[in-house]
Amino acid sequence: MELFEQWESEIRGYSRAYPTVFTTASNARQTDEQGRSYIDFFAGAGVLNFGHNNPRMKDALIRFIESDGVAHSLDMATSAKRDFIAAFVETILKPRDWTYKLQFMGPTGTNAVEAALKLARRVTGRSHVIAFSQGFHGMTLGSLACTANQYFRNAAGVPLNNVSHAPFETPNGCGMGCLKTLRQTLENSSSGLDAPAAFIVEPIQAEGGVNVASREWLQALQQLARDTGALLIFDDIQAGCGRTGHYFSFDDMGLDPDIICLAKGIGGFGTPLAMNLVKPEHDAHWQPGEHTGTFRGQGLSFVAGREALRYFEDDTLMQQTRANGDKVHDRLQALAEEYRSAGFEVRGKGMMQALDVVDGTRAKAIARECFERGLLVGPCGIGGRVVKLIPPLTIPGDDLEQGLRLLEDAIHHVMEAEDA
Repeated sequence: MELFEQWESEIRGYSRAYPTVFTTASNARQTDEQGRSYIDFFAGAGVLNFGHNNPRMKDALIRFIESDGVAHSLDMATSAKRDFIAAFVETILKPRDWTYKLQFMGPTGTNAVEAALKLARRVTGRSHVIAFSQGFHGMTLGSLACTANQYFRNAAGVPLNNVSHAPFETPNGCGMGCLKTLRQTLENSSSGLDAPAAFIVEPIQAEGGVNVASREWLQALQQLARDTGALLIFDDIQAGCGRTGHYFSFDDMGLDPDIICLAKGIGGFGTPLAMNLVKPEHDAHWQPGEHTGTFRGQGLSFVAGREALRYFEDDTLMQQTRANGDKVHDRLQALAEEYRSAGFEVRGKGMMQALDVVDGTRAKAIARECFERGLLVGPCGIGGRVVKLIPPLTIPGDDLEQGLRLLEDAIHHVMEAEDA
């Protein structure tokens, strides 16, 4: 690790939490240079929904490279892009009777959010955006303005303007009542709050602590957006692409957002890709080239992403995801019952599950103890108090079971040390 400490920027983060040099990876395991294997319940912060070095995608990528496939094309038409678009339309859009346009931009989630904000302001002629407490939308300035975490916001160096934050629905916070108050404020011409260009929200807040919005709350927010002439933007970057046991985290809720931001898992292999689904009437406001990017979907990502879509041609993987999610939830719930006096709480959906252990120092100690035992997990939420579990959806049953045992042992160790 000495070379990284000497030469890499102080900005590095995950390498401090996982102080070893990884060299190989397969499905839900990473192996370091000492030959030690780690079960990965972190999965690239949600990128690796289909595991490390997914064999289907690896074979497709090797064939693509060996055939001199077009790896970089700006936004020119290529056969790899056509194959991805055709598969996405047939597998994801048509079964939902959706007609969204597919916009590719720079390959990260934050660029998807930036593009969505820019278009919402263009469509409505307004500048103000309403985001929500605990929300995370990215690190570039427009996305960061929508991000609520003060630690990240403090690094901006400039005022983060044109965004206000309303309370998100949380188990112990205000839900429909706060949304009703927001409506009353927006309908009051003397409230001082500008009519918004958009509401941007994660149906499931991943980095914010795995807070799951209800169908009722999201439907009420959608109606508020319609009534105020604002666009509704769903950021499904970490919770989408099958993570919850459905392709979208908000499937089957009767929702109809104006823009859906996708990234992370959509590239399949860990190859970077971001894409917005945009209603055609809003997409028509773009002029050619108004939002560009050198890597507006490159060939390797389209090839791997197209292979990822094969997992959604039937419901096999999603059934497994829901079943495994129930298993993880039950095991976490048992821990929450065991440490009821400490206030532990379980939240999640599908294979995005979390244990709120109330204290950020405790969560960090649990994550460190997990690492020492051979399990990778990451804290999130307010003050880093939530232990989040997002294993690959393709994780073998034995690895899932072993990882859960390691987590249980780590929590017991930390809690016993606190009591000592």
